Amino acid sequence: MSAPTHDFDDGDERPQKGVGVERIRAAWGRRKWLGVLIFALPLTAMVTAVMALPDLYRSTALVLVERQQVPEAFVRPTVTSQIETRLHAISQEILSRSRVEALIARFGLYPDLRDRPSSEEAVDRMRRDIQVELKASDPRRGGATTAFALSYRGADPQTVALVTNTLASFFIEENLKAREKQATGTAEFLRIQLGEAQKRLDEQEAKVSAFRTRNLGALPQQMAANLSALDSLNARLRSNADNRVRLAERRDQLSSQLAQARLDSGGPEPDEVRLARLRQTLTTLRIKYTDLWPDIIRIKDEIARLEEEMAKPKPKASPKAQEMPASPEAMRLQGMLQSVETELGLLKVDEQRMRKAMDAYQARVEEIPKNEQEFQELTRDYETTRELYHTLTKRYEEAQLAESMEQRQKGEQFKILDSAVPASSPTAPRRARLLIVSVALSLALGAGAMLLAEVLDTSFHSAGDLRAYASVPVLVSIPRILTEGDLRRQRWRFRLATGGVLVGVVLIAGAAFLFAHGNEQLAQLLSRGGRV
Repeated sequence: MSAPTHDFDDGDERPQKGVGVERIRAAWGRRKWLGVLIFALPLTAMVTAVMALPDLYRSTALVLVERQQVPEAFVRPTVTSQIETRLHAISQEILSRSRVEALIARFGLYPDLRDRPSSEEAVDRMRRDIQVELKASDPRRGGATTAFALSYRGADPQTVALVTNTLASFFIEENLKAREKQATGTAEFLRIQLGEAQKRLDEQEAKVSAFRTRNLGALPQQMAANLSALDSLNARLRSNADNRVRLAERRDQLSSQLAQARLDSGGPEPDEVRLARLRQTLTTLRIKYTDLWPDIIRIKDEIARLEEEMAKPKPKASPKAQEMPASPEAMRLQGMLQSVETELGLLKVDEQRMRKAMDAYQARVEEIPKNEQEFQELTRDYETTRELYHTLTKRYEEAQLAESMEQRQKGEQFKILDSAVPASSPTAPRRARLLIVSVALSLALGAGAMLLAEVLDTSFHSAGDLRAYASVPVLVSIPRILTEGDLRRQRWRFRLATGGVLVGVVLIAGAAFLFAHGNEQLAQLLSRGGRV
């Protein structure tokens, strides 16, 4: 069995299988030009691109968050949102499309992108170049942010500093506008709510007043007064009854005396006097006897008959009878009797008046329980509305003070602590780091290409490789024989390969230069400086 023909380097029998250093050395000897080519081409492209990238400068302005100048114990601010939240809202306002396009046009930024039909790319580019970073926090204020850094990145350091300071002024203006707008909006909202509460309070007051007027005297809080008035009227009514009994007895006594005086003076006894005398007699008998006593029955019949006669109209008395003189004693008794009759009439009128008043007070007392529930509902609604009105009044006054404070710029505000200055050195790209990465990546590509070539190569390069592969003995090793023509061809191939490699390097370097020159996006990408 004959083995296939293979080329061997020389006739030495040095073993190479299993010896790492010897194998690496042998592989380098065979693949060194491949490794150098694979190393040089990407390294040339990357180094050229890194050196051709444009310089980017960053300027930073430090903005201080000043606390409210008026103590919060005197004026409570209406803007209570966290500084981080307000910074985010202000950033969204400043980075709006219209504001960003105005800045780009004002400073002539991104000329390569502004010439395109759509300016959205330039707007997005500037948004990525602007960075806001919270710097410090005050433990006494609960870790609240007390300062933030505003930075911008671009190709021209002077323009970058101007843009950064302009953005910082925008943040200050927008913060003042936002705080004043929020304070004014809060005061206006409370003013509207206060007006509505005033209207509801007036309506409730009108309802309560109408209820009080409609149920005057029958209100729940007047129950004690009504009961006290009833007790007073009852006491007066009892006193009135006692006085009437006393006056009636006095009247009967005077009537009896008057009748006796007239009889003594020889005149007829008047019906009124006779009636009074009979009544007094009846009263005296009732003390001793019952109503079934014959004298009592007779006197009662006589009184009834006399009252009927007195109720009938009587003819006028003759002039002689009218001119009959009365004794002085009868005249005195007649005057006293008329006075008693007058007092009795007044007591009866007073009794009727007191009974009507008692009926009125009793009706009020009976009406109070029905009115109490309605009055409680009206009072509860009125008190709730009044409390709300007082609360809104206090808050509206506080909101007006806060609005005045914001308009006078005495509230929390932003202040530029350090203005942005033109950067003396570029911040991107980081060429030293990129060159180190380029060299490492090129070395890895060259080594990988050499390793891949060795793995894919199945030819034998020494007699030891053949002996390890085949089971038949190797009798002799013939070295490679090069003629003068072979040497000339090798030299021409080397020259052509070298020329091609140089042309390729130049082309790759030119393409990398054209790709990287002025490419700020690539510089930003490679600088690891993204937008926050």
